[in-house]
Amino acid sequence: MSVEPQLTAPDSSHRPSPTEPPAAKAADETLEDYTLRFAPRSYRRWTPMVVATTALGGIAYMADFSIGAGIGLAHGTGNALAAILVAAVVIFLTGFPLAYYAARYNIDLDLITRGSGFGYYGSVLTSVIFASFTFIFFALEGSIMAQGLKLGFGLPLWLGYVISTCMVIPLVVYGMKALSKLQVWTTPIWLLLMVGPLLYLVATDPGTVHTFLSYPGSHGHGGVDAASVLLGAGVCLSLIAQIGEQVDYLRFMPPKTAQNRRSWWTAVVMAGPGWVVLGALKQAIGVFLAVYVLSRVGAASATEPIRQFTGAFAAMMPSWLVVPLAVALVVISQIKINVTNAYSGSLAWTNSFTRVTKRYPGRMVFVLANLAFALILMEADMFSFLNSILGFYSNCAIAWIVTVATDIIVNKYLLKLSPQAPEFRRGMLYAVNLVGVVAFTVASGLSIALYFHALGDALQPYSPVAAAVIAFVLTPLMAVLTKGRFYLRRTSDGIDAPLLDPDGNPSSAPYECHVCRQEFERPDLAACHQHTAVICSLCLSTDRTGAHILPATPTA
Repeated sequence: MSVEPQLTAPDSSHRPSPTEPPAAKAADETLEDYTLRFAPRSYRRWTPMVVATTALGGIAYMADFSIGAGIGLAHGTGNALAAILVAAVVIFLTGFPLAYYAARYNIDLDLITRGSGFGYYGSVLTSVIFASFTFIFFALEGSIMAQGLKLGFGLPLWLGYVISTCMVIPLVVYGMKALSKLQVWTTPIWLLLMVGPLLYLVATDPGTVHTFLSYPGSHGHGGVDAASVLLGAGVCLSLIAQIGEQVDYLRFMPPKTAQNRRSWWTAVVMAGPGWVVLGALKQAIGVFLAVYVLSRVGAASATEPIRQFTGAFAAMMPSWLVVPLAVALVVISQIKINVTNAYSGSLAWTNSFTRVTKRYPGRMVFVLANLAFALILMEADMFSFLNSILGFYSNCAIAWIVTVATDIIVNKYLLKLSPQAPEFRRGMLYAVNLVGVVAFTVASGLSIALYFHALGDALQPYSPVAAAVIAFVLTPLMAVLTKGRFYLRRTSDGIDAPLLDPDGNPSSAPYECHVCRQEFERPDLAACHQHTAVICSLCLSTDRTGAHILPATPTA
């Protein structure tokens, strides 16, 4: 095996020519927020608990109440609670390894996916799926806010959609710095408005609990059956991709040290897979409130959070306070989640576009594009067919997340066929890794076929189970069949300095990229094939000729 000369320091004598990749526009990372790359230690100045609070603030969405209400009204309380629990367990188990990798190695879910079975271009497919997740849920939350604005101020829905879309733009422009302040300051108010009515109803009218627990649902008979549970779980599992948004915050965790070990792990578990605990509680509350207001507003309106909380506040507040408080809760929730949806969606779209076209237009272009997609869905009244959209979407999301989680747990740590340290740089990875791409494609394809009754009505409820099981089985099977040969195109990046420090954290050693003349930390760079110098990951991504990319070497 040939070994290229190792670099100990960058060569600053070379100046970029006009033909080299124009990556310098990403220099203002306050705006770009390390869209396509490793988040350096110099930028990660927040404590673990600030990062966790910011990440958890992003799950303030009201969709959980609608999702829980829809399942409960259709299948009954028993089936709904069982479905919520099943989905929560799956989401927690699959979310943990992804959250750990993001926090430990400071990269987002797309960068994790690249090195966990999909390859450099293979993960474009999952980036598009995640970007779709963000604008679907932005549209859902925007619809809920528009319902609140209509009830509180008489605004027509179309205008409410426009307002809910445009109001997040100033907040999402400045990325993590602005979002951390927004989420920290609004979370206590949001928690008080959400939990207060529930506690009051349970304490003052215990009969509501009995009515809630005994509700049979419009399609059920009061008992628990597997088909209803799995149908409900499939809708809940559409939220499995939420871990991608949690990871967009967790990548800014500080290095794990002996001093912060306890708070670091607490923050990772809370803000990573732990988001689903609060999410499941919100879904259960949605069932409770829908049953509570059902007789007064009807089944169609009982799934609307604004109606649920208006009914709850009416039991404990003067009439003049009811609508303002309900609207305040909806507006705060919508702002908290939709800044995250717009932010994470912009990262995913930018990532995909830059790799495919080798052009870097800047993150803000895709903030606006993502909002445009969401506004179109809102104007098309997506809220009226919510569960159908989520049930279909969940098959793709489950297949993706389970594939990546299985690659980390089984292929990296048990079989040791996948490199344990994540890799995301162009030239270090093969364009496509058959392990993840085949597992994901087969799992999502077959589960979607099941969902659309292609294999009979009896199997239709099992589509989410099929997506998870097929992805879990095929991912290690493909790794064994390919002997792990499609993970790494190279075993060395040509820089004679370790990627990790003695504590196992990404090294903070600085190097200057000889193309854009910006300084980056060690994990973000590789040796340049054309010059005795180093080049950053974004300049590699935008290199249209491929002249800077190191040649492939045989793997061990």
